[in-house]
Amino acid sequence: MLTLALDCSARFCAAALYEAETDRILASASPDIGRGHAEQLPAIVEAVLAEARADLSRIERIGVTVGPGSFAGIRVGVAFARGLSLSLNVPCVGVGSLEAIAIPAARETGKPVMAVLDAKRDHVWALLVDSRGAVLNPAAELAPAAAASLALKSNCGLIGSGALLLASIDASLASRIIADPVAPTIEDVARIAARLEPGANLPEPRYLRDADAKPQLGFAVAHEGAG
Repeated sequence: MLTLALDCSARFCAAALYEAETDRILASASPDIGRGHAEQLPAIVEAVLAEARADLSRIERIGVTVGPGSFAGIRVGVAFARGLSLSLNVPCVGVGSLEAIAIPAARETGKPVMAVLDAKRDHVWALLVDSRGAVLNPAAELAPAAAASLALKSNCGLIGSGALLLASIDASLASRIIADPVAPTIEDVARIAARLEPGANLPEPRYLRDADAKPQLGFAVAHEGAG
C-alpha cells in the first residue's frame, strides 16, 4: 500500500510517499517555508511523486497531520488531503501532531514519553504515551507547571519544542529531554498514517485552542423576522 503523507502543522511544508509492504519511504521533502503552505504544497507533492517515480493513481491512502499547530497550516493540509482523497476515491486519515512525535520516541526508547509543544501565551500542548506508544493522557493545552508536574509523576521522557520550558520549571526534567523538534518528521507521520483505521481517525483539525479571530457580536445587525 502506498501512503501519501502531508504535514503543514508547523513551519515546514512536508510530504512523503511510504510503501507499507517494504517499510520504505520512497521519497520525502520537508522544506522550512515559514508561511505560504497553500501556495507551495501542490508543487512539493508533485516533486515527491516525481522523485519516487509514481503518479497519483498509485496512491492508496492519504494521511495528514491534524494538529495541534498552526491554525492556517492545519487548514491548508486538511483541505488539500480531503480534496485529493475525494478525487482519487481513497481513504484519508488524520494523524495527531503530538502522537506522531511521541509514539516513535516511546517505541525507540522503550519508555513513556510526553510530547510537548510550546503553544505560546504561557501554555503548552502535551500528550503522554506509554512505552508501547499507547496514549495515557490525550492531547491537551496545559499550563507549563501542570505539564511539568505530569512529567515528574509519570517519570517519562520529554520531546518537543516545549521540553526546555518544562525543564526551566524543574531542573531535574532537563536530563529527560530526548529532543526538541517543533513538528513530527514526515516519515513518522507516513508510517503512522499507514496503520490507522480510517473511520476512527478522521482528517479533522485538532486545534486545542480557539481561534484568535472571533465574530464581534457587538456589531451584529439584527434581522427582522419574516412576514
